[in-house]
Amino acid sequence: MLKYIVSFIFPAVLLTSLVRHDGVRQGPATAAVSDTIHFPGETHFANIRQLTFGGDNAEAYFSYDGQYLIYQRTDVKAGIPCDQIWMGRIPKRADEPFVPKLVSTGTGRTTCAFFYPDNKHIIYASTHLGGQECPPVPDRKKYGNRYIWPLYESFDLFKADTNGRIVKRLTKTKGYDAEATISPTGDKIVFTSMRDGDLELYTMDINGKNIKRITFDLGYDGGAWFSPDGKQIIWRASRPKTEAEIAEYKSLLAENLVAPNNMEVWIANVDGSNPRQVTDLKQANWAPNFTPDGKQFLFCSNHEYKRGFPFNMYIADMDGSNIKKISRDKGFDAFPMFSPDGKKIVFCSNRNNGGTRDTNIFIADWVGE
Repeated sequence: MLKYIVSFIFPAVLLTSLVRHDGVRQGPATAAVSDTIHFPGETHFANIRQLTFGGDNAEAYFSYDGQYLIYQRTDVKAGIPCDQIWMGRIPKRADEPFVPKLVSTGTGRTTCAFFYPDNKHIIYASTHLGGQECPPVPDRKKYGNRYIWPLYESFDLFKADTNGRIVKRLTKTKGYDAEATISPTGDKIVFTSMRDGDLELYTMDINGKNIKRITFDLGYDGGAWFSPDGKQIIWRASRPKTEAEIAEYKSLLAENLVAPNNMEVWIANVDGSNPRQVTDLKQANWAPNFTPDGKQFLFCSNHEYKRGFPFNMYIADMDGSNIKKISRDKGFDAFPMFSPDGKKIVFCSNRNNGGTRDTNIFIADWVGE
């Protein structure tokens, strides 16, 4: 998805000290900005805990029973040169460690993992059938050092058990297939595919059959999630309008690339009918998903900042009104998700990274109004 924003467009945050997971500050002061796991103004968070330390950890999502997290991780120093999928049980006690295990193949590049409602299986996209090595990243100098995201043709969707054993290959069509999530009702999968020449949303039955295209406008449609009742979807979309925007979009797409710098949040019925844009904030508004009661949605945005960062997290009513900022990191906060019972929130952030570009996973109790 969009985790690579962190590595390529954010400067390192200057810090005064390091904070261990137990909240004890350590190390000498090195700059004028204090690092922390909980910033002033984050009134909806309580008892924040950092679960990962080091590397690039992103897209951490709850299992349907709220007991586990699944996420993708790159950590070159640890011998993980590009994203692989990891899963770990959420600690129940302060002294209990978070101990993740590898559940993808360890080869190729993976992305966008999600639990099945049975809590015994996962879905993710992987390039491993196209080669065991990490596929190459684009030369951003060629594109003015902009954020450019590769659409690897070898990405396909796989179903695996929680021990990492692949039980089914779900897509075989040539071209990018990724960004899948599963309906809480357990009957459908929504995903993004290039199979018809554009980045569109598709649904399929839980067994991989009956694939149906549900978006049709030119532009990038991706990162879709189902509503709690399975009747609606929410996603991010770009809609190039001018001749120059359309030409640039098509030119990049012909090279299996996309520049997802201008996106808004959309909602539609699960069959794609009644699509409606619910944000109009400009810049990049993405990583949306529904609250457990289906009355609001979370999303990530840089719309407050002309220079394109920080990215912070927001919550809004279903029509896009009543937007409230819920995070305050000066670098990157994204991929928010509520636990199924609505009591906890998980997200990924640059906070407390010691001035590096590390992105880590944080979990907190949710404090309502």
